[in-house]
Amino acid sequence: MKAALLQMSVSESKQQNIEKAISFLEQSKKECADIAILPEMFCCPYATEKFPLYAEQQGDTVWQALSQTAKKLNMYIVGGSMPEKGENGAVYNTCYAFDRKGKQIAKHRKMHLFDINVSGGQYFKESDTLTAGNEITIFHTEFGKIGICICYDIRFTELSRIMALEGANIIIVPGAFNMTTGPAHWEILFRTRALDNQVYTIGVAPARQQYSNYISYGNSIAVSPWGKVLTRLSEKEEIAYCDIDLKEINKVRKQLPILAHRRSDIYTLKRKE
Repeated sequence: MKAALLQMSVSESKQQNIEKAISFLEQSKKECADIAILPEMFCCPYATEKFPLYAEQQGDTVWQALSQTAKKLNMYIVGGSMPEKGENGAVYNTCYAFDRKGKQIAKHRKMHLFDINVSGGQYFKESDTLTAGNEITIFHTEFGKIGICICYDIRFTELSRIMALEGANIIIVPGAFNMTTGPAHWEILFRTRALDNQVYTIGVAPARQQYSNYISYGNSIAVSPWGKVLTRLSEKEEIAYCDIDLKEINKVRKQLPILAHRRSDIYTLKRKE
């Protein structure tokens, strides 16, 4: 499977962002990508006060653009994330995934809201305007199962482990780490989750824009089940391509059977009913 990591810049114009995303998706198709992944909040500036202003309901303009493009290009699209206008006036940080026919096959609402205050570094409080989701998200393709997290979700080991135990071979993470957390933790987290669960991990971020109030670290990344960095971008607007060999998962798990060696007679981890 060939994956495209679309590290695009994000402007104040939703329409310009949609057009740029479509352009990047079309370019990915020319390179024969099977699946293309957009960044977190690819259609909206990453600012709490902006999320309600840019929020759309499922099926509105951004959703339609991604669905139609997936069908036109005959390609899976993981639509980064966008502010979703949900029930009872709630706003969610939501990722939609579409199959080759443009059908929505997954919807993940960010489960862990990014409320941090690092001394001398980044302050951010998503819960000022966003509501947390409550569902673990895995979707099916002809290549196998794929799990979706959004940004801060990747820090919570239980979530990735449950996805792996339920058969996810790849964990895709639209994210927007900043200039405090990015240099410190971005690569470590993606390599660790890949090693913990012996899966591929893919993180796709917006390109860095120095004039922004929230500066993305960029550095979109793909990591193998052995913890090897397969590709890593810089801070600039660009696309990376990565070949995913799912046979590598079985090979690694046979050589180093971590998941098989879990002591389920002593501890277990599962979804809460």
